[in-house]
Amino acid sequence: MFEDIPVSIGVIYEGERIRWKDIYVELGGPREKYKFELVKVRNLKDIEDGKIIIIGSDLKDLKPGQSYAFGILIEVAGKDVEAELEGVIERRIHEYINYIEGVMHLNQRYDIHLRLNKKSFNKGLNSFNLIGKVLERLYKSEMPFIQKIQITFITNPSAVTTAFEEAIVTYETRDAKARGMKDEAADAFYGCTLCQSFAPTHCCIITPQRYSNCGAISWFDGRAAARIDPKGPLFKIDKGECLDSWKGEFAGANESLKEKTLGEIDRVWLYSAFGYPHTSCGCFEGLAFYIPEVDGLGLVYRDFKGRTVNGLPFATMADSAAGGRQVDGFHGVSIEYLRSPKFLQVDGGWNRIVWMPSSIKERVKDYIPADVVNKISTEKDVETLDQLKEFLERQEHPIIERWQDEEEPVLTLSEEGAKLTVPQITSIPISGIPTATGGFTIILKNAKIIAKKLIIRSEKKKV
Repeated sequence: MFEDIPVSIGVIYEGERIRWKDIYVELGGPREKYKFELVKVRNLKDIEDGKIIIIGSDLKDLKPGQSYAFGILIEVAGKDVEAELEGVIERRIHEYINYIEGVMHLNQRYDIHLRLNKKSFNKGLNSFNLIGKVLERLYKSEMPFIQKIQITFITNPSAVTTAFEEAIVTYETRDAKARGMKDEAADAFYGCTLCQSFAPTHCCIITPQRYSNCGAISWFDGRAAARIDPKGPLFKIDKGECLDSWKGEFAGANESLKEKTLGEIDRVWLYSAFGYPHTSCGCFEGLAFYIPEVDGLGLVYRDFKGRTVNGLPFATMADSAAGGRQVDGFHGVSIEYLRSPKFLQVDGGWNRIVWMPSSIKERVKDYIPADVVNKISTEKDVETLDQLKEFLERQEHPIIERWQDEEEPVLTLSEEGAKLTVPQITSIPISGIPTATGGFTIILKNAKIIAKKLIIRSEKKKV
C-alpha cells in the first residue's frame, strides 16, 4: 500500500515527538499566526480524485530549520458524504499524519503544528505529494464512503492568510449549530480517544454544552462519527444515571472513562476545574488555571505569546495539565466551551474568572454576563498579582465576596490579662490525630492554617 513511500507508515509512529534540534522544517505551530487544516464536502463533479495541489514552495524548496505559515485543504465527495461529516473527516488528519515516520502533527483547526525531522527528509520524504498520497490512501481505506478526495497544501504566505480567513468562517458555522442544545435534552454523549497516542489516560466526553477540548469535535460531529464507524476513536456513550446534574456527573460517562483509560480515571465532573475535573491531553485550545492569591481563575490560550498574570506562559502551565491527568485548578478547555451556559458553573462560572487575554475576551465577550465583562482584567490592565488584586477591588469584581467570606476570625480574650496556654499533647494515637488535655478549646471557622514546616519528634523516656 505504501511501497512507493520512502519512510514507514503505521500506528507505531503515533506519539512520536520531534524536538527543535531534529527538525528539517516546522509547519504552523506557535511561531506562525496563520495556519489551518480544513475539510470541505464537494459535489462529485467538482473535484478530481487523487489530485494533489501545492500552492507555494514544496518541502524540498523550503529553507531548513525554519517555521512556515501552512494550510491543508482536503476536499471530499461521495453519494453518502454529507457536510455533517466535515469535522469528523478533518480530525482524522491528526491521526493519519502521525502514522508517517518522522512527521509530528499536533492540535487542530487553526492551531496545527507539524514538524518533519531531518532523518525522514534525508530518506526521501521531500515533497507534499508523498504526504498527500499517504492521506489519500488512508482515507480511502478507512472511510470507504469517500469516493473522491483532492488535497491542497499551501505554504505561500498570502494564500495561507486568505484561506485561513475562509476557514474561520467554516469553523464558526459548525460551532454555532450546537449552541441551542442542552445536555439534559441529549439522549447520549460521545467520547473521543484520538489523542491517546500522546496521552494514554485521556478521553474526551463530548456533550452539547461541552465541546471536545481541542475545539474540533462537537456533539453533532461525535454522533456522525459514531454512526459511520461505531468501533472507531469517536464513540457513543450512554448517559446512564445522572449522579449530580450541577457538577455534571453521569454514571455512563464514568463507566466509559474507566473502560477507555484502563481504570486510571473512573470519575469526572464535566462542569468543574476541581474535584474530578475533565482530563486534558495536550491538544486543548485553552487552559483555565487557578490563581490562589485571589482565589480566582485565569484563562489563557495556545496562541497567547506573553506571560500570564501569574508570570507563567501557556506552555509551562499546559505541561501541568496535559498527559491525561486530573489536576485541580489546571483544566484544558476549548474556546467554544467558554460560550456554554455550563462553563465551570460549579466553580462560579464567569464570576470566578479574573484574568484572560484581550484577544479571547473580544471573541467571547457576547457570552460573558454584562455585569462582569468589564471586571475581568487582561494583559492590557494588569501585569502582576498585586496589580490584579487592586484591579479586582477597584472594579468590584464578584470574586471579592469570596475574600470576605474567607477572612480569618480575630481571637479576643474576654478577661483582661488572661493568658493563652497551649495544651500539652500527651500522646499521638495510631490514627495520627493528636489528643490533648488541659487548657481550653479554640474553634476557628472558615480559617486557613498554613504551616511552613511540621516537625514530629518522639518523646524520650526519662530514666
